[in-house]
Amino acid sequence: MTIRNPASTIAVSHTDPGLAGKAAALAGHLGLPIYEPKELPPVLLLTLTPERLELRQTTKGAEGPLFVDFLGGTIEYRRRHTTSRKEGIARAAGLKGGAPPVVLDLTAGLGRDGFILAGLGCTVSMVERSPVVAALLADGIERAKQEPALAGIMARISLIAGESLEILRTWQGARPEVICIDPMYPHRSKSALVKKEMRLLRLLVGDDEDSDALLRAALGVATRRVVVKRPRLAPALSGPEPNFTTSGKNSRFDVYLV
Repeated sequence: MTIRNPASTIAVSHTDPGLAGKAAALAGHLGLPIYEPKELPPVLLLTLTPERLELRQTTKGAEGPLFVDFLGGTIEYRRRHTTSRKEGIARAAGLKGGAPPVVLDLTAGLGRDGFILAGLGCTVSMVERSPVVAALLADGIERAKQEPALAGIMARISLIAGESLEILRTWQGARPEVICIDPMYPHRSKSALVKKEMRLLRLLVGDDEDSDALLRAALGVATRRVVVKRPRLAPALSGPEPNFTTSGKNSRFDVYLV
């Protein structure tokens, strides 16, 4: 992964004077500066509001803020109406009845696929290597825990902030049955950057450049299968051929059986 210099790219801010102390603590934890309004803003601001933690872009043409939300919108609709047959990630993970598997999501991002799997009964450990994205994810998880309707799902989710490769190479204890990988694909065309969250995340963390090594390491830890999410027309990761693939409109899941 190409990690950009966080000190020059992003700072922490807040929208309420009462959040100044919490913002300072967050900045210290992440090793980021506090943005002072009299200064020229960086490209990105990690902003505390009374409602949530947001990632905001400050440059010309910036869109709305990015935040993790398990409480409404598309993810809420998916939770209420999904089944293991409807969800590509569920089919790829092998949810066909019986006990749902233990899942390790190595590239959690905004946590949507992991949340859906947890909603279908899986125990999911989410791993996120970007400290800023992990902070956004942790904020979304904590807010979701306050919703009684989501209590059962959130009890099956845990978050690990760290490097996926290092976690796999030093793995101890019970091994996950399924490992999921959704690498940031190095797109070549402008049309591939249509989603706001993809643009902001790429500004923050760049592209994943160790996906092939991550697949090899995951195959040595998973006990049942490794699932790799790819753009529908993208090549498979370097290494063994997938045993099978499930495709959707814009993406597909390459499945490697262990």
